[in-house]
Amino acid sequence: MSFETFFSIRYLKAKRKQGFISIITGISILGIMIGVMALIVVLAVMNGFREDLLKKILGVNSHLLILSYKGGIEDSEAVMGKALKVDGVISATPFIYSQVMIKNAGSISGAILRGVDPATAGKVINIDSMIKEGSLNVLKRSEADPQGIIIGSELSKQIGALPGDTVTLVSPIGKLTPLGRVANEGRFEVKALFESGMYEYDSSLVYLSLTDAQDFLSLGDEATGIELRVNDINKSDKIGKIIQEELGYPYWTKDWKMMNKSLFSALKLEKVTMFIILTMIILVGALNIISSLVMMVMEKTRDIAILKTMGASSKSIMSIFIFQGLFVGIVGTLLGLMSGSFLCYLLARYKFIKLPPDIYYINTLPVRMEWVDIVSIVLAAIIISFIATIYPSWQASKLNPVEALRYE
Repeated sequence: MSFETFFSIRYLKAKRKQGFISIITGISILGIMIGVMALIVVLAVMNGFREDLLKKILGVNSHLLILSYKGGIEDSEAVMGKALKVDGVISATPFIYSQVMIKNAGSISGAILRGVDPATAGKVINIDSMIKEGSLNVLKRSEADPQGIIIGSELSKQIGALPGDTVTLVSPIGKLTPLGRVANEGRFEVKALFESGMYEYDSSLVYLSLTDAQDFLSLGDEATGIELRVNDINKSDKIGKIIQEELGYPYWTKDWKMMNKSLFSALKLEKVTMFIILTMIILVGALNIISSLVMMVMEKTRDIAILKTMGASSKSIMSIFIFQGLFVGIVGTLLGLMSGSFLCYLLARYKFIKLPPDIYYINTLPVRMEWVDIVSIVLAAIIISFIATIYPSWQASKLNPVEALRYE
């Protein structure tokens, strides 16, 4: 152990007349600990919220869409065949998308109709895991069974429809008759309910089989577009560009980033903002480090003068107080890291904080710690603590031993 480290540790052990300095040192450690703990918990919650939101969005929506400027896609099998040849594409399925109204026993609500192919849709979206007591296979119709429909759990509450009930769908597009265009109606039996955990989806989505949706909307063999699943969601935009170049006009692609650009941009901005704001708590602890070191330098003026007369260099004197301040910063950072990690563990395991799903899209507070965030927080706390030690340490190193010992 070097003598600089020895004196740093010794000065931290305050005597009776230095008790006030020890209190400020303790407050410094506490301030840094709270700042680090708050940063870890807040960023972990924001990471968990983003991951949970992404999981639910990509459970209902696909990674990539192929659409047509002409409106619909008639040769969907040929388009899917070309798309599946592109490197990175795992699976594909056609879909129907339309706005409808749904009625049951006098209750009526707007809804989004999604027509899916029960044979291939499960390979592209994770809707099967969200369906209560069933799967997309309940939409497959036999001669004896009526046309089936799957509706969201919140929509089920709004219109009072449960599995086994028959609901009526009304398409605003309508169909052309000798008397003009009239609203198109169809009756469907509720086969199952689905719950994604996102109120926006659960209160508006209804699923039909692709053929039933085409018959109901009088589309023939036309599909609204093609849904694709890729092996790397972070490269979905690049894969989309390749597919668009392969297919050419009138086809174009849209990935999940584009569809939810504003939402995830806002989450990223909020995360950066919270990091900057909560770093201010660490700065408060760092200011306390400056205060304690300044008072320590004033208290130890005689000791510093004696060390200098014994041959200690200005660099060594500066190192003593830098080590002392860094020790406070490191202890506070480690305590904050442990307490923040433990709190995140409790939140993730017991989920004791409940949230209203119609406001936050989720039922409980999600938590996900990322090593990049942890390393950034620890480095930021230690660097701030180091910067806080420079001025008082520099002042101590510039002390003139003759002036300090003149009246001793």
